[in-house]
Amino acid sequence: MTPEICPDRMLARLAELGRIGALEGGGVCRLALTEADKSGRDWLVAGMRALGLTVSIDGIGNIWGIRPGTGDGAPVMVGSHIDTVATGGLYDGALGVLAGMEIIAALNTSEARTQRPVAVAAFTNEEGARFAPDMMGSGVHQGALDLDEMLAVTATDGRGVVKEDLDRIGYRGDAAPITPAAFLELHIEQGPVLEQDGVRIGAVTGVQGIHWTEFTVHGQTNHAGTTPMALRRDAGQVAMRIAREADAIAADNGPPQVATVGVFEVSPGLVNVVPDHARLTVDLRNTDGAVLEAATRRLTGFAEAAAAEAGCTLTHRPLARFAPVAFDAGLVDKVEAAARSRQLSVKRMPSGAGHDAQMFAPNCPTAMIFIPSHKGLSHNVKEHSDEADIIAGTQVLLDLVCDLAGVEP
Repeated sequence: MTPEICPDRMLARLAELGRIGALEGGGVCRLALTEADKSGRDWLVAGMRALGLTVSIDGIGNIWGIRPGTGDGAPVMVGSHIDTVATGGLYDGALGVLAGMEIIAALNTSEARTQRPVAVAAFTNEEGARFAPDMMGSGVHQGALDLDEMLAVTATDGRGVVKEDLDRIGYRGDAAPITPAAFLELHIEQGPVLEQDGVRIGAVTGVQGIHWTEFTVHGQTNHAGTTPMALRRDAGQVAMRIAREADAIAADNGPPQVATVGVFEVSPGLVNVVPDHARLTVDLRNTDGAVLEAATRRLTGFAEAAAAEAGCTLTHRPLARFAPVAFDAGLVDKVEAAARSRQLSVKRMPSGAGHDAQMFAPNCPTAMIFIPSHKGLSHNVKEHSDEADIIAGTQVLLDLVCDLAGVEP
């Protein structure tokens, strides 16, 4: 009996997890290592055990469950994350984890045996919304980030430390991380390309590089009416100049360069007081590592000069530095072939967002599958992917797992 996914079972799991941390009006909030995240983890672990998987949890709280194979080789692993941003949707991350659960259920239903084990994984703090950097769990799992350093990270709002919060929710384990024979991740595109082009499946060729930088400007408070512009030490004005420079970098470099100011804070935050403190974050991304490095140097150099010119002091620190990643060419070919064998249109494309898969790419054959995002919305309560595309992507993923893990006749 050939393994096939069960659409109703797959969609029911997505809906059930979506009720954990649900927001009024749609969407979910399961920030990493909060009570909502704990509830989602508890639900996931119970589901893994119900499917007969052997569950492991490592020191950064990553969860994976393994279905044994007939051989002793490394597993084929599928996975993603279940943490969200504060205004998250139902599918970002969760789709990849629950597609893995559906694959296990399909293998069980068909009583299929695989030569290699099959593993389903959920990685800690992929979003980076509460703790920086993002892709924290998969980065530690694959040795790109140091476990002790990540356990010591303080929450972006100052309320919480990774190690303490893992202990509080009961998810700091001691399992040894594993390097799989291959890693596959199904994800929503989080952009508009597939929908605009009328394509069902994205065969992801790699992930663009990501540089996050935090800038803090210190000036001097003063009266907004009596202090001449030339005599001010205005931290807010310096921060605005840095933000405009980030936009100029994106314009000068052109596509695929993007720049985002995600946090912008000034204090004391009074209408008639010159700000003495400003903090902003800048997210720069590009598929070309050299161009990205140059963009970051330009921005930090400009920020230092702007602060000095205004009589302010500046500190800056990297929050994340991820080089561009190329996925395994042979696996990308297999994604494309699997989609075509199901009569699904397919497009090769890079990912604009960071994903857990990029942490695995240096260590094992890795690939990603995208499905369309309606209007390109993600990190938004109105995030949506059509049920037919969810089912199609999950079936392509199952076909790949069966190929790589070796379903026995």
